[in-house]
Amino acid sequence: MHENPHRDTDHFLRLSRRGWHRAALALALSPWLAPAAQAQAVSGLAAASLGPRWQVDPFSLGVASGQPQPDSVVLWTRLRIQEADAAWQAQAIEVVCELFSDARLRQPLRQWRVQTDTARAHSVHVLATGLPPGRPFWYRFVCGNAASVVGRACTSPGLNAAVDRLRIALASCQHYEQGHFVAHREMAQSELDLVLFVGDYIYESSNPKFMLRKHSGGVPSNLQGYRERHAQYKSDADLQACHAAHTWLMTWDDHEVVNDYANDLDRNFTEPQVFLRRRAAAYQAYFEHMPLRLGPDPVQPSQMRIHDRMSWGQLADVWTLDCRQYRDHHACPDPVRGGGRVVVGCEALAQPARSMLGMAQEQWLNDGLGRSTRRWKLLAQSTQMSSSGIDTPLGRSAFTDGWDGYPQARARLLSAAAQAGVQNLVVLGGDVHMNVAAHLRVRPNDERSPIVASELATTSITSRGLSPSLLAQMVANNPDVLHARSDERGYTLLEVRPQGIQAQFRTTPNPARPDGVFSTQAHWQIQAGVAGPHKA
Repeated sequence: MHENPHRDTDHFLRLSRRGWHRAALALALSPWLAPAAQAQAVSGLAAASLGPRWQVDPFSLGVASGQPQPDSVVLWTRLRIQEADAAWQAQAIEVVCELFSDARLRQPLRQWRVQTDTARAHSVHVLATGLPPGRPFWYRFVCGNAASVVGRACTSPGLNAAVDRLRIALASCQHYEQGHFVAHREMAQSELDLVLFVGDYIYESSNPKFMLRKHSGGVPSNLQGYRERHAQYKSDADLQACHAAHTWLMTWDDHEVVNDYANDLDRNFTEPQVFLRRRAAAYQAYFEHMPLRLGPDPVQPSQMRIHDRMSWGQLADVWTLDCRQYRDHHACPDPVRGGGRVVVGCEALAQPARSMLGMAQEQWLNDGLGRSTRRWKLLAQSTQMSSSGIDTPLGRSAFTDGWDGYPQARARLLSAAAQAGVQNLVVLGGDVHMNVAAHLRVRPNDERSPIVASELATTSITSRGLSPSLLAQMVANNPDVLHARSDERGYTLLEVRPQGIQAQFRTTPNPARPDGVFSTQAHWQIQAGVAGPHKA
């Protein structure tokens, strides 16, 4: 038990920012303080004398912040009520969120009292508004005799601010069973402005062949199942530390619901109305566990807007795109087993109306790109945009779940950007479990087609990658792909500056072990005014 609960917090002031992240990690990994010590930690607060007297830490899922704007940021936690405190399970509970301007927690700024209950899994979302731009803040949650760990959140710079740097950790695909979240440990200790997560935050599926640790419960298909799966992931200490240390931007891919779903159709060809009930449950659980402003539509709970745009001063616009909810169904599906597959000679791929994003989202994006005056335009979406097909005697193959399955939509997006004269367009992705640096053209791999944009896709946090033989074929048949490695796990560190972007693929050998050590697999750069990445 800590005799002085503020001792570690006081020490933060004497630490560099990197030191603070290390301390935050240690705090996230520390055991639950006894109720008496926690009561001392919140002494002087009105909330300390009210509410439950917890026997087990209700804040065991940690804290998080997300979706920053110049004057606001979302603060999140969820009470996880254990059997010893089951009497509180069915009750509405008040949680106090405190915001401070200093790491010592001696300069309070704001306080919010929020009611939560079992209908929202006792999750708490606070939209902290009226804040100054481009500033760090520290926050915690208090409920009865319990206090959460301290998190650090940042607002984005003012819309007209001249910003010199944006540091992003790009991440995706964290299958709990296939490795440990050591990438989040390194990210938590790094100086970052944002963590940008582009999909597959949880996995609904298992594969015993690659299992290092085990999911609890079976494949989720209802609200309770998705809640339990999210709670298991959120229980990981390294993931908690990364959430506590940094503000996140997020979008999703398929495994947050079920593998390879497309709009209202899953790979089992489930009746759409039945599948949409499952999708609604998955979307609700996703919202309950993420620092997001808006949840599922109360009228149509199977719908939830995740696509958004964030500006980082005059340096960059960042779009987070939704590649799942509005897409057309897969072309040329297998009538027995739906979802994505590799096809050759599929005429449906050429249909001009087929869309990955849905026409409304396409128009929203095109309008935003055309109006953007910021130096860099970053498109954060869930998968690889450059072509990965292979030439065969019967024609070129296409994987129908990726952008190759929606080639007309890809061409529309890049053509619209080129026609609007959009400069410094960079597409960021994940999903494919490999690091990719590539050129993006309206006509892929055709040197007569100008390079319109640069692509950087990050490898997975844990999920296993392609076989070396398949990867070699893909690279040989796609000259636009300049770098591709699927044998290591990790994340991508991006440093965005007015003159260019530096990208480091930070990796550890597959599978990601608890003591994994990271190194830079490759270092790529993108020069302002010049489309396409170059080896640094």
